[in-house]
Formats: sequence, structure tokens, C-alpha cells
Amino acid sequence: MAAKLPVVLCWHMHQPEYRDPRDGVFQQPWTYLHAIKDYVDMAAHLERWPAARAVVNFVPILLEQLEDYVKQIDAYRRDGNVSELRDPLLIGLIRPGDLQGEARVELARALMRAQRERLVERFAPFARLVHATESLLEHEHAADYLSDRLLADLAVWYHLAWSGETLRQDDPLIRGMLEREGGFEADEREALLIRIGELTGSVFGRYRRLADAGQVELSMTPYAHPIMPLLLDLRAGTESEPSDPQPDRAEYPQGEERVRYHIEHGLAVFERFFGRRPAGCWPSEGAISEATLSLLDEYGFEWTASGGQVLNNSLNHARQTLHCPHRVFRHGEQEMKLFFRDDGLSDRIGFDYQNWHADDAVLDLCNHLVSIADTCDHLGAEHPVVPIILDGENAWEHYPDNGFWLLDGLYKRLSDHPALELVTFGDTLQREPESVELKSLVAGSWVYGNLATWIGEPAKNRAWEWLVDARQAYLEAQAGGQWGPEVAARNAQQLAVCEGSDWFWWFGDENPAGAVRDFDRLFRLQLRRLYELIELPAPAALDMPVCEPVAGEGQVEAGGVMRRGRA
Repeated sequence: MAAKLPVVLCWHMHQPEYRDPRDGVFQQPWTYLHAIKDYVDMAAHLERWPAARAVVNFVPILLEQLEDYVKQIDAYRRDGNVSELRDPLLIGLIRPGDLQGEARVELARALMRAQRERLVERFAPFARLVHATESLLEHEHAADYLSDRLLADLAVWYHLAWSGETLRQDDPLIRGMLEREGGFEADEREALLIRIGELTGSVFGRYRRLADAGQVELSMTPYAHPIMPLLLDLRAGTESEPSDPQPDRAEYPQGEERVRYHIEHGLAVFERFFGRRPAGCWPSEGAISEATLSLLDEYGFEWTASGGQVLNNSLNHARQTLHCPHRVFRHGEQEMKLFFRDDGLSDRIGFDYQNWHADDAVLDLCNHLVSIADTCDHLGAEHPVVPIILDGENAWEHYPDNGFWLLDGLYKRLSDHPALELVTFGDTLQREPESVELKSLVAGSWVYGNLATWIGEPAKNRAWEWLVDARQAYLEAQAGGQWGPEVAARNAQQLAVCEGSDWFWWFGDENPAGAVRDFDRLFRLQLRRLYELIELPAPAALDMPVCEPVAGEGQVEAGGVMRRGRA
């Protein structure tokens, strides 16, 4: 009997910096909402199936924000002071009466930002509240008609809809509230707030215990999720898209120093939360280049990974023939090993199976994997492995029941499949597999195999030019000033936030106009704060948007939060 085909499920957990750098107020709630919906659900699935294994990747700046929410809610729990809370949605949950005028309208709009079919219409009381609120918001004086009770009940149902399915099934508080129409009293809403804090805080310990048990391999992304190939070489995107227009600036000043900061600071943050140094690094957006690999190898990472189309581009560039792409790779003299995701199977989970019956989806995925196993065996490929890598948070709101039945069925079936076995990247390397030498590497990411999602369009290029100018101003201020250790650390972290990938992701007409405006404002807010910290005037250009979103909503899949591996 042939050996079982190793399959790696790698879930990437990521949110960018949402805090206003001046007062710490969260501008978007997605960090804690994904914690109570997706991070706890994924942990619960793995706890339910102890024979299952997975890689779970965390971005350090996400971990810090989760901790911030825990501290806020703990402080409120101790003294009951609502000023301890720095997220308008949490304030609206327990004290909607504290918000007046336009703030009430903004809260009402925020409490309806949820996937309509799966998170709103599933719950009849929530849907009725949303429909009523939409009607009220059409009124010229909407704030006068948004009662405290309406906002309070809307806030409770919003958080119930954003709760993980495992909570809706097993958590007594959540289950009890789901049985109600409304009329939630202040003490009940406060209990829900406290539960949100407990659930968010549980993330660190649950994944740490799963790692201690050997069921989960924890890996990391550099600190603030930068596109490392572009910091190292602003023209790296032309390796796969040579005709794309580029920023007017030729390079990112001292970019290697900044990549080293993201790696080193990211390692320190990761180790503080999980008590271990990660063996692997999922680079931001799977974006790699030869220079990126060299640095990751220098820092002792045992493995990294990227998209399958990056592998195809690299093989084609080197005129290298490979019959079985599901292998472990190496590049040059580096010790670090490379894995490339199966884009087709990863995208089936990320995009396609959401409208399938879960049993059919699990069967389909397993059939594809068995076919890969048969093909690898027929070709005589030694030590094959199939990496399935995708967001661990953004797909599930498009599934019934937050993807519960797909994930439950997938873990159950792959835990005891006769031809397939779940492993981690670390497990794979412990078997000392023969690796395939990749003779060339074309810079790219898990999105279409290129870097065009972050550079090469007018708005994206303009944002890079503003960031390059800010970096140059930073270096001049650093050289001319006397920054002590605390000031230097503060400024370096603020620069890191500005270097995150998410700002560039959202610039472009293909994205929903509201998201474009939100991230455009946040990017300029972070850049302005950087100039304040280095005590230089911010350019007047930062008063204007990077790009003007087109009227209406972009038509990109999944609201723009995910992209397929292949165009």
C-alpha cells in the first residue's frame, strides 16, 4: 500500500493596524469581530478533532490589537468607566445613550456592516432591525429617530451575528440571547461585552495549548504585514509584469533595514505571546523574491511559502520542467525550504464551496487530493506534499453557519482518510524529504503570482511615492535629531504601520467605494502621524485622497478582502 499523501492546511490570520495613532481609538472593529467569529471557531474545530493537524499563521500587529481589546474590556470590568473603551461599537453596545447627533447615525450604519445573506437575513430579529434602521436613515433628521433601545438591540444582534458558530451552539450566554427578539437590558449587554473580552483573550492560550500538544504549528508574518520584495526593490513587480507603470521614485530608501525591523520586531512580539520562536514564516501575501528569501534564510526560518503561480512563473523563466509541482523546494545554497500552495484547491475553499452542500464539498476536495496522490505515485515523485493555504478569517462569513459544516467535515474526513493525512510544514521537514532545486525565482505573491495588487496602477504608485518621501524625511530627521531609545522605538513602529500592505491593496476602482475611502483615510492618518512624530510638516498632498473611488460598489469577489490565486 502506498504511503498516505501529506496535506497541509495553513490558515493565515491577519488584520492591519486600525487604531488612530494619536488616541488609540479603533477606526474599524474587524480585529475583535474576527476574534469572536473566526479565531475562536478555528480553535474549537481543532479541539473537537484532536487527530487533525494544521498550521496557523498570525501577524504580530494583529496579536497586539487583540491584547489591546482585552485590556480595554478588563479595565471597564474593574471600574465600570466607559472611557476605558476605545471602540465606538463597544461603547454603543453598553451605552448607546452616550452617543449624540451624527455619532448615532455612524453607529447605526456600522451596526449593519455584515454579509447580508449569511449574517443578517439568517436571524429574523436582526433582519427586522436592519430593515427598520435603513428606513430611518433615509430621514433628514435620522439621529432624532434612532432610539437608545433600537441601537442597543441592533448592537446586541450585530455581535450575535458576528459570533462563531461554535459559540452559537455551545456558549450559554450567546445561546440564551439568540432565543430573544430584543429588549436587551443594560446588565445583559454588559455581560455580552465581558464575554467578548474573555473570548478575545482566550485566543492566545487556546492556540498555545494546541501548539504544545503538537496539533498546530504556529508561524508568523513580519510585524506589520509589509510587502517585503517591494521594500527591498521597488521595481520587483516588473519581474512578472514588466510593462506595468512604476512609481516615480526609483527605490525605497534603506529598505533592507526596514525589512529586518519587521522580521526582528515581529519575532519579539510573536515570542511574547506564544512563548516560542516560529520555525516558519508566511511572508505577507505570500510575496517573495530572491532578496526576500535570502533574508528569511539568514534569520534561520526553516520554511516559507508562496503561491502556485509564483512557482509556475519561476519554472517557466528558468525553462525548468517539473512533472509534479507538489514538492518541497529549495533555492540556491539556502537551508530554508519552500512550499507553494495548490492555488486551485485553496481557492475552492476560499471562494467556490460556499454555495455547495458541505458533504459534497468535502468529497470533492478529497477526490481531488486522491487524484493528486495517484498522479504523484504514477510519476514516481518522491515525498510529495499538498499545501492548501488561505485566509483563516475572511471566507467563512460567505458560508452557511460560518463554514462550520465544511470545516467539521473536512477535519473529520482527513483525520482518518485511508489515502490522505493532515500534517504541518514542520512535520514534513522532520521526515527529511528530498527537495527540488528551484533554479530561478520570479518575484510574486499568492495573488495571480505577481505584485500588481500593491503596485503598478496610478493610485498605488502615488501611495508608494508618498511613503518613499516619508521614509526619506524620516531618515533626515533621524540623522539631524537626537532620538533616545524610546523615541526611536516609537518612530520606527509608526513607520512600520505605514509600510503595511493593506493600504496599497485597497487603492483601485475594482474595490468597494466605502472600503477604498476607509483605507485611504487611515493611510493618510498614519502618514500624518509619522510626520508629527519626527517633527516635520506633513506635505499638503496628504489633505487629499490618494484616489477617488468610483461611484457605487466594486464588483470584486468577497467584497475585496480576498483574491484568487489565479486571475
